[in-house]
Amino acid sequence: MQPEEKFFTESRKKIEEYVQNRISLLKLQMVEKASRLIAMLFSGLVIALLFFFILLFISIMGGYYFAQLTGSLFIGFGIISAFYIIVLLVVIKLRKNVIEKWVINIVIRTFFDKKDDDDDDEK
Repeated sequence: MQPEEKFFTESRKKIEEYVQNRISLLKLQMVEKASRLIAMLFSGLVIALLFFFILLFISIMGGYYFAQLTGSLFIGFGIISAFYIIVLLVVIKLRKNVIEKWVINIVIRTFFDKKDDDDDDEK
């Protein structure tokens, strides 16, 4: 085999190896970022569930409090229900402009967090 052919054969193998290594690195980075996102979603779900139960019991307490003030269980819990209807309408109104943008920004920040990538390069 001539030296030029050997050079090109070795170069081709090195390039294929480099491409495979880059693909593996990209896969590992995507798995890391996806797992970080899933961990954030899971912890957010746990926090939201705990917040829901706290809110539920505070709402029951509020319903009985307003029932005691008004003398009617129906009106007391109706006040709490009206409050939640107003909150629901506000959330529906702000959904696209505030909430969706906030969630999108968190996902983008998680996938393109350069700080974590820089820390990995230093190690």
